[in-house]
Amino acid sequence: MGRTTGAAEPSVPSRARRTHRLRRALLATLITGAVVVPLSGATRPEIPAPAPAALATPVTAAALDETYAANRANAVEASRMAAAHGDRDRAAADRAMADPSRHFLSFDGRGSGRATEVFGDLAHADRIAVLVPGSDTSIDTYDRFRDAARALHERLTRQAPRGTRTAVLAWLGYETPATVSTTVTTTDRADEAAPKLREFIRQLRALTADEQTGKRPHISLLCHSYGSVVCGRAASHLDVDDIALVGSPGTGADTAAALHTPARVWAARGGGDWVAEVPHVRLDLLGTTVGFGTDPISPSFGARVFAAGDGGHSDYFRPGSTSLANLTRIVLGETPEASHG
Repeated sequence: MGRTTGAAEPSVPSRARRTHRLRRALLATLITGAVVVPLSGATRPEIPAPAPAALATPVTAAALDETYAANRANAVEASRMAAAHGDRDRAAADRAMADPSRHFLSFDGRGSGRATEVFGDLAHADRIAVLVPGSDTSIDTYDRFRDAARALHERLTRQAPRGTRTAVLAWLGYETPATVSTTVTTTDRADEAAPKLREFIRQLRALTADEQTGKRPHISLLCHSYGSVVCGRAASHLDVDDIALVGSPGTGADTAAALHTPARVWAARGGGDWVAEVPHVRLDLLGTTVGFGTDPISPSFGARVFAAGDGGHSDYFRPGSTSLANLTRIVLGETPEASHG
């Protein structure tokens, strides 16, 4: 049917209101789905594991080998207890972490698990990258997070200028939310994680500082998906040089300036990342604030936007990708390729 003669075109404010209502409705639908869809891990029995190894506090550069050995021994015991409990998958994951080639600053096999793995010579590194993971990351799914950290370290090793030493840390230091859950739509888990990330960075600075020369390494925080919410909530008290947000649903702040950090704030999103379809709003629903505000790659947020290619949500650290190449440049203090999207 044709348009009625003389009907007025919708005004720009009217179209904007309709778009806003659509976004609110979509976000509400996502939240409703998160509530009604059963969570696969919700009824999983608690997996027994020993308490974390007793370590000297703070850990020093001289004690790193001792720390790594103690955490490997703890992972061996965690594997034994998980096997006795009948959880073969967790036992295998713990056993892999106990391999003599692995280096953990921390390990805790209880519950969903916590771990901080080191790639490279941390004690002498000039450039350090700390990866903060997003939802559904635990000891059971740790391999994909480890693959990202390892891919970055391999790229840094190849690309670093002669004489520049690098290290990458995979920081699984908080209980990540499930992708299909109500917790993934709020900052609650990020608010719990923020002080832990701040304390970790404080200890990392103490561990890596050269007291004789006053030299300290350049630290870049690379935050993926919900991990960018964690970094956003912690940013104002983090002694880091760069904060890179990739695949971010938002940070809980409306602008990069509102993060109150002297660090350079970067942002990128791959062309195939589904996060682009998530409404970047904050709403009060049933007394709870859901959503994370302004899209970090939007001009209004004010981050330094760099190219991430056409990859999807899990492709930012894929070997050979545009995003990995640019994250490497950020860690090395070089200028990444700008986004042309």
